[in-house]
Amino acid sequence: MGSKAGMFRYADGIDKLLVLLGILGSIGDGVMSPLTMLVLSSVIDEYGGAELSFSNEVVNKYSLRLLYVAIGVGLSAFIEGICWTRTAERQTSRMRMEYLKSVLRQEVGFFDNQAASSTTFQVVSTISSDAHSIQDVIAEKIPNCLAHLSTFIFSLVVAFLLSWRLALAALPFSLMFIIPGVGFGKLLMILGMRKKDAYGVAGGIAEQAISSIHTVYSYVGEHQTLNRFSRALQKSMDLGIKQGFTKGLLMGSMGTVFAVWAFQSWVGCILVTEKGESGGRTFVSGACIIIGGLSIMNALPNLSFFSEATVTATRIFEMIDQIPVIDSEKGSGKILAYVRGEIEFKEVSFSYPSRPDTLILQRLNLKVKAGKMVGLVGSSGSGKSTVISLLERFYDPIKGDILLDGLQNKETSAYLVEISDGQGTANAHNFITKLPDGYETQVGQFGVQLSGGQKQRIAIARALLRDPKILLLDEATSALDAESERIVQEALDQASLGRTTIIIAHRLATIRKADTIVVLQSGRVVESGAHDELIQMNKGEGGAYFRMVQLQQSAMQNEAPNSSYHPMEGQDNQRMINAHTPQTPTSVRRSFQSSPSYPFSPAFSISVVPSFQTHTYDDSYDENLNKSSCPRPSQWRLLQLNAPEWKGALLGCLGAAGFGGIQPVHAYCLGSVVSVYFIKDNPKIKSETKFYCIIFLSLAVLSFIFNLLQHYNFAIMGECLTKRVREKMLGNVLTFEKGWFDKDENTSAAICARLATDANMVRSLVGDRMSLLVQVFISASLAFVLGLVVTWRVAIVMIAIQPLIIGSFYSRSVLMKRMSEKAQKAQNEGSQLASEAVVNHRTITAFSSQNRILSLFSATLEGPRKESIKQSWFSGVGLFSSQFLTTASIALTYWYGGRLMNQGLVTSKHVFQVFFLLMSTGKNIADAGSMTSDLAKGSNAIRSVFAILDRKSEIEPEDPEGIKGLSLRIESGNTVALVGESGSGKSTIIGLIERFYDPIKGSVLIDGQDIKSYNLRNLRSHIALVSQEPTLFAGTIYQNIIYGKEDATEAEIRKAAILANAHGFISSMKDGYKTYCGERGVQLSGGQKQRIALARAILKNPAILLLDEATSALDSMSENLVQEALEKMMVGRTCVVVAHRLSTIQKSDSIAVIKNGKVVEQGSHSDLLAVGHHGSYYSLIKLQKGYSP
Repeated sequence: MGSKAGMFRYADGIDKLLVLLGILGSIGDGVMSPLTMLVLSSVIDEYGGAELSFSNEVVNKYSLRLLYVAIGVGLSAFIEGICWTRTAERQTSRMRMEYLKSVLRQEVGFFDNQAASSTTFQVVSTISSDAHSIQDVIAEKIPNCLAHLSTFIFSLVVAFLLSWRLALAALPFSLMFIIPGVGFGKLLMILGMRKKDAYGVAGGIAEQAISSIHTVYSYVGEHQTLNRFSRALQKSMDLGIKQGFTKGLLMGSMGTVFAVWAFQSWVGCILVTEKGESGGRTFVSGACIIIGGLSIMNALPNLSFFSEATVTATRIFEMIDQIPVIDSEKGSGKILAYVRGEIEFKEVSFSYPSRPDTLILQRLNLKVKAGKMVGLVGSSGSGKSTVISLLERFYDPIKGDILLDGLQNKETSAYLVEISDGQGTANAHNFITKLPDGYETQVGQFGVQLSGGQKQRIAIARALLRDPKILLLDEATSALDAESERIVQEALDQASLGRTTIIIAHRLATIRKADTIVVLQSGRVVESGAHDELIQMNKGEGGAYFRMVQLQQSAMQNEAPNSSYHPMEGQDNQRMINAHTPQTPTSVRRSFQSSPSYPFSPAFSISVVPSFQTHTYDDSYDENLNKSSCPRPSQWRLLQLNAPEWKGALLGCLGAAGFGGIQPVHAYCLGSVVSVYFIKDNPKIKSETKFYCIIFLSLAVLSFIFNLLQHYNFAIMGECLTKRVREKMLGNVLTFEKGWFDKDENTSAAICARLATDANMVRSLVGDRMSLLVQVFISASLAFVLGLVVTWRVAIVMIAIQPLIIGSFYSRSVLMKRMSEKAQKAQNEGSQLASEAVVNHRTITAFSSQNRILSLFSATLEGPRKESIKQSWFSGVGLFSSQFLTTASIALTYWYGGRLMNQGLVTSKHVFQVFFLLMSTGKNIADAGSMTSDLAKGSNAIRSVFAILDRKSEIEPEDPEGIKGLSLRIESGNTVALVGESGSGKSTIIGLIERFYDPIKGSVLIDGQDIKSYNLRNLRSHIALVSQEPTLFAGTIYQNIIYGKEDATEAEIRKAAILANAHGFISSMKDGYKTYCGERGVQLSGGQKQRIALARAILKNPAILLLDEATSALDSMSENLVQEALEKMMVGRTCVVVAHRLSTIQKSDSIAVIKNGKVVEQGSHSDLLAVGHHGSYYSLIKLQKGYSP
């Protein structure tokens, strides 16, 4: 095991002792079969050679010997079980801890180089499944392998001791089992990996569709998604059928065992008749050779697990040993006792590690004096947010220096820069206290339970709590309505007093008061100075800044809010309060950590909602199912799903029954061969042996045919069922109402896990279960019947012991599985924490909270530790009982058989026949039992599958807190704007029009008819939605634009892109329309994503257009052009516009002011202003007017 020392890198002294004891235990465990065989050789000689009677002393002597072997082996197994399980958990929990510590220590650039979602997935899978696989190898695979190897070595020793001639002749054959085993086994593994990859493609299609269900529904993309999913599944199905065929070949080739017995019987007959060797020794020597061969074959699969675990361990250790480029742990930097906050950029050039060819900053020079406020402005993509990332030292510049208080920021250690992303001062206290659970309210993953404005205020509160010397505000107030914005802005103005403050804003109003305003273009400073200086430049004609101000004023768009973080568009408000989240201690604790990574660091780095929370949904979902009233799914219904493959099922059952019958026939013949050796007449020995050799050879051929029939046919049956179930599940999920996806147990990760694992479970429940039950039923019943016919007295005793043996094997395997599941479940909490830590890596880095996360993670490892101690005891006791009972039952059989022989009630031939017939039956039944218990777990999987298949979409109402008694009429072809505070229910109205939800009371009418009466997909095909945070799919820009209208022509696509002001930036990219967007569009800036989403809406040519803060992520220049495009597009269409910025909606035909879910005022801009200063609209305008440039 020296070469695997890598895996044992975290073993301390106690672990080394446990490993040593474990090795000794495994060797002792492996000695069981050879020792039992050694004793049996004498027993067979004594019994077989007996002339009918021999003394009871002989019987007692050998029975006691067998009992001693049983006790010794049982104790060894007990030590083996306890020691390995315990040390495995101790080492892997240390490994997990070190791994997470290293991940959190990495610089931000490390995460950009890997697609952000795959990093999250990697970390979660490493901390859960990879570490678990190493734990499994140490706890189970290593001791198994050692036990099998010791069986192999000692079997050969015993074989040579008893009959060296036979052992020598048969040795080459014992290795015959290994060749097909290794060859086909390797092929099976390759096919398995390919199948997994093939399903990965299909799973990815499903995951994206479900996580962006809004967009799929809005653009009626369900059929498109299902067709792609189905095509991707076909490949995985073909590979699965190939896998079944290979498995048939593998199992069939194991029939060589029967052929080896034929050869050994023939050689044994020669040795007995011509060399005068004793029958018992000859026979047992042959049996040992076969046991040795089989055990080396059983040891081999473990080697592949070792190599896998070693590779996994190497990968984990590479990560642990990876020294980050920007190392927060390194103590060498200067720790500033006092930070003044003077910042200087000298000739800084920078490009993101993920896009090294695109220079974001080009020789940037910028100086910020201590305690001053500097505003950065410029078009989208000019490098504003990058400046902040460099200051935070998320990245280091390629060239140039960044100085803090005159020192290079590479030399300073963890200097105090705070990102204000996210109550008193932040105006958050009021809304928090109104929530049902106040400060204990669950914010949901990524804060989805809060509206954009609420999330922003919590993030701001978090930053102010740190009292930093340097304050960085990246669009910090963009997601707030006018009222909150004014208050928060005042709070931030106060907070920035005496602090060095850098502000990024598209809305120039927010930075008028800045000491210096710096205009960036393509990563260079083109102008800088105070507001008035820049306006008066060039003898009053102004420059770039002046043009930007003019643009914003002329279009009466005083600003462009940028909320770069709303993971679930349009759902801000209707989910504002969802107090039904269960309050477990962990979820309370997590609510703080999952606060959104600051909504204003570069959009591509955070807004990737993690697609994988792989293991977390499962168990709670199953428990919910158990509690729910789902009826237990019937096996019959599953078979009906599999009905088209009935011919395959019939052939498969035939193969299973045939193979089941082979085993008892073989055992019966073995018992007969033993007694043949004791016949006194040599020619008769030869003729009888010849007869049995022919039987053995024909069994080998039949075994091959039956196995091929069984496995190939059941594979076809299973794969067709899996594909059918997956297609039906996804097809049905895509009809569910939006409210269903909002529930905690229906995250995209959970649904995808159900598609992947549950559908597979269903397959094994039908195919594997059926084949196994048929095979074991035929085999066991035939063995019992034959045994009772041969000699009922011995058979009855052996059958009576069977339940004990079955019980010990069954409970051992089931207990171990259950324990390992519990351990895995206990680790889920840790995985969840790790996942959130990685997703919010920037927040943790900015707030230097690595140690806090690690201590929380360490607390989550306590549960698994307790489970593991329990598991090690169960493991020890389970191994003890199964090994002890097996050998003890042999002792009992021969003791009782010997007594009966003494009384002349049975012959030795009958004792041998019954012994071989019934010896292995118990273990076979137990194996089948544990397999079916595995499959019984599948009944939960089936329940979850049928729960989805049987569910009818009932477009459910969402939270009753959203809208109360709202009435609103929109004339055809008119534009209606919805305004109101954050959380007042504006986005909820859009959700109701799209029929994502149905109202609890009242109705929504289109063209005078209740929308419930329309065909849902047809209705949505006439509506286009463009929301705050646009959803793009992994694929090219071209594929994203034609989503929902696949038959669009090139000209239409180009026209739509030009209208949306997207054609320019798309054609400037290297691959143009074929540019890959990355998962959820992470490769593009916020403004670029929004314009592609607009092009998609324009191409759809809808009758109703819904705009939810559609221009919020754009800079003034793009916003102006997009606004024009939208205005052209709005002509002749019914439009509903949601906006915080009142200037963007003044041209609307009608404006509705919404407060607490009701329309409080409605009319045109001038009508509403005429109401005077008591009107709600008037006060909103006044608030913003006091706030415009």
